[in-house]
Amino acid sequence: MTHLDITRRNFIVSTAAAGGGMMLGFYLPSAAQAANIANNPWERPTAKDGQEINAWLVIDPDGTVTVRVAQSEMGEGIFTSLPMIVAEELQADWKAIKAEYADANRHIKNNNVYQRMSTGGSGAVRLSRVYLQQAGASARERLKEAAAKDWGVTRADVAAKDSVLTSGTKRGTYAEFATKAAQITLDKEPAIKIPDQYTFMGTSVARLDTPLKVNGTATFGIDVRLPGMVYAAVMAHPIPGGDAGTRAQRTLKSFDFNAIKARPGVIGAYELKPQGDTTSGVQPGVAVVADTWYRAKTALGLMPIQWEMGPDVAINSNGLFDRMRKALTEPGAAVSRKDGDAEGAIAKAAKKIEGVYESPYVAHACMEPMNCTVAITNDRVDVYGGFQNPPGALSVVADNLGVQPNNVYTHTTFLGGGFGRRSRNDEVRQAAAVAKLAGKPVKMVWTREEDFRQGTHRPMAVTKFQAGIGADGMPTGLWIRSVQHSITAHSRPEAVVNGLDNGAIEGFRTNVYNIPNQYVDMHIRNSHIPVHFYRSVAVSQNIFQIESFIDEMAQAGGKDPMQYRIDLTKDLPDYQLVLKTLKEKSGWTTNLPKGTGMGIGLSVAFGTVVAQAATVSVTRRGALTVEKIVCALDCGHLVNPSIAEAQVQSSIVMGLGDATIHEITVDKGQVVQGNFDTFPIIRMNQMPIIETHFALTGGDKWGGMGEPALPPTAAAVANAIFYATGKRVRSMPFSHTDLSWS
Repeated sequence: MTHLDITRRNFIVSTAAAGGGMMLGFYLPSAAQAANIANNPWERPTAKDGQEINAWLVIDPDGTVTVRVAQSEMGEGIFTSLPMIVAEELQADWKAIKAEYADANRHIKNNNVYQRMSTGGSGAVRLSRVYLQQAGASARERLKEAAAKDWGVTRADVAAKDSVLTSGTKRGTYAEFATKAAQITLDKEPAIKIPDQYTFMGTSVARLDTPLKVNGTATFGIDVRLPGMVYAAVMAHPIPGGDAGTRAQRTLKSFDFNAIKARPGVIGAYELKPQGDTTSGVQPGVAVVADTWYRAKTALGLMPIQWEMGPDVAINSNGLFDRMRKALTEPGAAVSRKDGDAEGAIAKAAKKIEGVYESPYVAHACMEPMNCTVAITNDRVDVYGGFQNPPGALSVVADNLGVQPNNVYTHTTFLGGGFGRRSRNDEVRQAAAVAKLAGKPVKMVWTREEDFRQGTHRPMAVTKFQAGIGADGMPTGLWIRSVQHSITAHSRPEAVVNGLDNGAIEGFRTNVYNIPNQYVDMHIRNSHIPVHFYRSVAVSQNIFQIESFIDEMAQAGGKDPMQYRIDLTKDLPDYQLVLKTLKEKSGWTTNLPKGTGMGIGLSVAFGTVVAQAATVSVTRRGALTVEKIVCALDCGHLVNPSIAEAQVQSSIVMGLGDATIHEITVDKGQVVQGNFDTFPIIRMNQMPIIETHFALTGGDKWGGMGEPALPPTAAAVANAIFYATGKRVRSMPFSHTDLSWS
């Protein structure tokens, strides 16, 4: 690697008139190309050679070290964990570290210089760690080399610790040597630490964003204020989504602006014409713009609007489920897995069992409703909001407005919940359309009702399982047919080949149980309802289904469900460690009084193995209380254990809501739920005790933490309900099932 040579002029510009502070750019693995950076000292294009990785550090004269973070902070802790990775190698004083968002405009101008700016897939640590460590190590060695040259010693004679460089009696701070370090060229990049060498990663330190969120200075998208800004309330067509044919038949027939134009603060009302595709497109709709959002919202609610509803008005949830149930018997399913002869093994088995499991659409239900602020001028467009994918937001704005991406600048705020919803950027496209029509900087905020009814939900699914149980009680074959609404068919239709969407049946085709004969196939049955990535995506529902059926298999074979899973994963050390840890820490037993039960769920997602044991109580009248959930997991390594534990708790809360009360239903083509009265979330008095135990195998394993603990929750609770009541719950949410017993 060759470090970018820097001219005196650029050196003075980038050091704030030689004040002693210096931004250190690290270009990995290829050489940086010299460039004219007179217009913007932060933009330094790099040549792409294979997988180019870039990280930025800023060292101020006062010793502050700013780490630029390319991922989005939506509660998962990346504004702390990613700087920790850099600090581990940099050997900087953690009290001097701060974080700020990387620039998506610079990213797209400089050939994706930040490598990964889309936050999702539980990948912030596991996919960024190596190049962030490398950036910290490179900065450390350049600082040491600068000091060595100044002191007349070798770099090996210089020690770096807590932002201080020392050699014998000589001492200097990082800030003192930052400007010289920026000009250093290393012969080769230093090796990064392996986990056994960590001294900082793996410790629990306070989150950097907590003070901002406690004192109210943290800026979320909904907090953005710009000079001359106006406000927009929007209403899209009441029937969302749809394909090209049905969307063309759903239109805005008319709206009567005259009925509201005299209201206080009202500026205008504008038709929103369909734009873009079904992934990030603008639905037919109308926007009212006013000097406050409340005035815009109130006027919109009073304005007469007429819609052409189109053919999807005949669709309801019962019909959607009936269509999926019917597909279970239809030919032509796409085969995803075929090990041995599952059908033959089941037919010959001593016992045969089967079950059909169902899951509904589910809303993301972010606490912060969807919003976006857009300001358009002659030479640039500025976009403000909580984006899970800032380059994606930049792209849809450029597309909507017909401007060059280089002239669009996104400003990422904190996210009041993401869960995949804020990676779609449909609200961003809509805000850009409104800003163009209004001719002023516009802050668009959806009402909670619009947020639910124009949501992009977790897909619904219906799955049939069959299994053969041998005379020894162990499985001889497993057959699975799943009927799914495919996210991929909406977002990347080219990836669905011959009717197969492997992502939709994750957890079925990828189950690791040592069952000799397995068969998995699927039908895709989409509806007009928009769907999108959800926290843990398909496994959020598929693990409930398969892990409940695995329990049915254990029950049919007369086996303890915990030992059953241990026996079926005996050749997998990480599963063995997780399951045996859970068995010990949970005090596993099925010998509990009637009305009380303990159940288990097991999953792997994003490289992390998770098992949970839930203890529930159910009154004779069927009132369910989840008393305790014990979680054991293996993600290989931890950066910040306290943040990881918080993510486990957060995932379990969401998974518990999905299991027991969350659902989106459809009537007359429209989403019925519109607020938290009809889509309740788990309340504090419904929260179980949660225990988290990390059973880490280490080595080269780096699993994700933001999502993997959600999938097993529903299965563990459902299986516990069976042991408490004798009733098998085969559909979510459990609130629809009569759990009473006698």
